[in-house]
Amino acid sequence: MKKITGADIVLESLKKIGIDTVFGYPGGVVLPLYDRWPSHPEVRHILVRHEQGAGHAAEGYAKASGRLGCALATSGPGATNLVTAITDAMMDSIPVLFITGNVARNLLGRDGFQEADITGITMPITKHNYLVMRAEDIAPTFAEAAYIATTGRPGPVHIDIPKDVFIEEADFEWPEQISIRGYEPFPSVNEDEIKNAVQLIRRAERPIIFAGHGIIQADASKELMEFAEKSGTPVLNTLLGLGSIPQDHVLSYGMMGMHGSYWANHAASNADLIIGLGMRMDDRALGRFADLNPTANVIHVDIDPAEHNKNIITTTPIVGNVREVLKILITQFEPLSHIDWIHWIDELRRDHKDSFKVPEVDELTPQYIESRIAEKIGNEGVVVTGVGQHQMWAAQLMNISRPRQLITSGGLGTMGFEVPAALGAQVAEPNRTVWTICGDGGFQMTNQEIATMIDENLPVKMAIMNNGFLGMVRQWQELFYGNNYVSVNMSQPDFVKLGEAYGIKSLRVSHKSEVDDVIIEANNHPGPVLIDFQVETEGNVWPMVPAGAALSETVETSDQVKAL
Repeated sequence: MKKITGADIVLESLKKIGIDTVFGYPGGVVLPLYDRWPSHPEVRHILVRHEQGAGHAAEGYAKASGRLGCALATSGPGATNLVTAITDAMMDSIPVLFITGNVARNLLGRDGFQEADITGITMPITKHNYLVMRAEDIAPTFAEAAYIATTGRPGPVHIDIPKDVFIEEADFEWPEQISIRGYEPFPSVNEDEIKNAVQLIRRAERPIIFAGHGIIQADASKELMEFAEKSGTPVLNTLLGLGSIPQDHVLSYGMMGMHGSYWANHAASNADLIIGLGMRMDDRALGRFADLNPTANVIHVDIDPAEHNKNIITTTPIVGNVREVLKILITQFEPLSHIDWIHWIDELRRDHKDSFKVPEVDELTPQYIESRIAEKIGNEGVVVTGVGQHQMWAAQLMNISRPRQLITSGGLGTMGFEVPAALGAQVAEPNRTVWTICGDGGFQMTNQEIATMIDENLPVKMAIMNNGFLGMVRQWQELFYGNNYVSVNMSQPDFVKLGEAYGIKSLRVSHKSEVDDVIIEANNHPGPVLIDFQVETEGNVWPMVPAGAALSETVETSDQVKAL
């Protein structure tokens, strides 16, 4: 067998694991890899404008497609610029392969130019990481890394390769199968815990389902609906669980949590059985842990046993793939009905529906814009958001009703996620309309990736909610710090001129009457579009669970906040 360079082995390995696109930025130590790229045209390289953009684009690609994403950077600052995206992927369980180059082996540990101990840096923020010291180890490392990233609880895996390993020659030997000691991504379901869960489900009078991101990751939406219907159980979603059940389903009650609906939060607080499916039981979804619902029994299904009893005491923890567990549970009981419980939640929703509606005002509001975008693109479009008020309004109002329709940063809450993640989503889903809802603050963190959209002919539509504030921070300063606005007023560039400088169609909207026409114009335009929506400056997101409060303390007005 003819030996090939480590660089060729990397590119052959990428093909083997199904990577068709790498979002990357070149630099000195990875030039031997880039030198071989033209000989491997099956792997598309997309040149981003910043390594953080590469990482978020790879996340957007993975979230939109369900496939393994990939980002590449050089050593030192190139590698450290990936850290935010790696952490974001870790928090949201996104399968992304992060590849970095490093200084040559004889310079490791000598503080050479652009050296960073990126394996040490990323150890706590990856599912696993590697430093590959021999070219012959590259292929098995890539095979193992892809297996780890995409099995069990998905997550980011990092591979660091010194420059001279790219140059060294070795045989390309791909492992026939992967076996990792101590790693069991397909745990068998404990039959006793299934029996315990079935007994709790049969006895419950007020059951509730918390459906999280794991439902989408496991492609378990069909099983979720079948389980909910057979057990007669209402379904609440976490932010990242939105899309796991259509919002018009009779048992769908929308998002719970800090900016979830009043009825969802009170249903969670009054249930006698909580069934958590593929979720972390985190503070943004559950509020004050001690007072979530102390008397309820809790069934928690998650593939990661570390999540059980971490934040909430679990009556019946079930370790396993949520899709497979639901398939088993569905067969274990006869159809159940909880009509009185459902009527109670329905009445609560009728009484509090105004807190979730678009404000009926003359001013241009983000709520109105986002609801109109949702109407015009339908459920087949992809919605990508940044982090802040616009993100919460998108979750509340954009009718997220299919898996992978909403792409957003959940656990880490990364401003600047919106533009590069939308770029990655459009690469993954070239036949879908992709809209990114941007905060004016977050947009300015990563808007340089517009240039990447142009280079790659990616027709992303960017809607900037331009209120001149860091909106969510301002809301907190208003409600909890006596209107003491400090460092939240932002002077803005002329976003239309900025878009035009990049050579893309750019529009400005300041009146409600213009919104529909501009959305239609953007949808019909074949390239990227930037829209500067000049919205009201001091709107607040309601309902709200103040930090440290319980879900039962959900408020709908600023007066209620003051009363707490």
